[in-house]
Amino acid sequence: MASERTSGVGVDSEVGTLRTVLLHRPGDELKRLTPRNNDQLLFDGLPWVDRAQDEHDAFADLLRSRGVDTLLLSDVLTEALTVSGAARIQGIAAAVDPRRLGHTLAQELSTYLRTADPVTLATVLTAGMTFDELPIGPSGASLVRRMHHGGDFVIEPLPNLLFTRDSSFWIGDRVAITSLALPARAREASLTDLIYAHHPRFLGVRRAYESHTAPVEGGDVLLLAPGVIAVGVGERTTPAGAEALARSVFEDDLAHTVLVVPIQQQRASMHLDTVCTMVDVDAVVMYPAVAHTLTAFTLRREDSGVSIRGADPFVEAAADAMGIGKLRVIDTGLDHVTAEREQWDDGNNTLALAPGVVVAYERNVETNARLESSGIEVLRIAGSELGSGRGGPRCMSCPVQRDPV
Repeated sequence: MASERTSGVGVDSEVGTLRTVLLHRPGDELKRLTPRNNDQLLFDGLPWVDRAQDEHDAFADLLRSRGVDTLLLSDVLTEALTVSGAARIQGIAAAVDPRRLGHTLAQELSTYLRTADPVTLATVLTAGMTFDELPIGPSGASLVRRMHHGGDFVIEPLPNLLFTRDSSFWIGDRVAITSLALPARAREASLTDLIYAHHPRFLGVRRAYESHTAPVEGGDVLLLAPGVIAVGVGERTTPAGAEALARSVFEDDLAHTVLVVPIQQQRASMHLDTVCTMVDVDAVVMYPAVAHTLTAFTLRREDSGVSIRGADPFVEAAADAMGIGKLRVIDTGLDHVTAEREQWDDGNNTLALAPGVVVAYERNVETNARLESSGIEVLRIAGSELGSGRGGPRCMSCPVQRDPV
């Protein structure tokens, strides 16, 4: 299907043995959350940041203990800003918005940031900056500065960087840079774009798909098998985005089938991976409320172009596309209340480290027990604070390299 992989990168499934992953340790951006802005910044509460960091450290340590090379976004961002002047220009241009700040203040802030050391610049690009924190003296020529309150943001923070799955994902030996749907997250893709374009580790990596228009988010994209991709369409990814992704991967010979899966447009099921993730080469864990109603449009690459069939039951369409007799479904609860609670707490959002081995939040007791009774090894992590942004182990990880299955 895809061409030979670039050394050290490449992903063709959800469950191949995980070798390298990109994470983001929660930082000062989470300390920007307040009762006034947490809804706008897409958090359901105010996380205890120190505890969230402890939980994330334990998650990263677990991955390392299983032999996974764990890259931290802040580290690779700082390294890219250190070695590349073009990376600095790109990051500053994305963060400093003249339409909001006015020409005078935007020019002054950009001038300062061009002289900032890489660590400081990386912190500003992720955690943002308030008017009180402006390192430049008062400017009589900036009406914007005079009219804003000191605690207002000159550069917005990016607390959802924690969920590295959404702004980029890998298909074969290529990386896809996404277009995030909501304003609070739009700038995240500029940082992942910067890293993949300028960090020495990723030099020579080609792009699978790049959209600046129709939204596609990585949480909606499941690599069901080599050459088979499922794309959720709901609150974040649009039909136009799913179609553009499908046509792009067909043209680049990265896939032969794309299943486009409609999901409810609501926060509880913001992405496909909030209701369904793969736990083995032939098995998914799935929210039971959708197990028998989830459908898929099947897009296939044909000599004459692209064919579209459906909608058909998702489980059957997936098994057919994957070339297996049946896709095993492990549901997440015997009663609807337990299932709904554990779906909300990301019981379906597991990260596979190898076929039949997954990381899951410990709080989802029923789901984890059902996984284990189905022969899946479950590695439990704490997530009482990490989960306040509505994301589980899969959301918090962008696999960069997996073994072929």
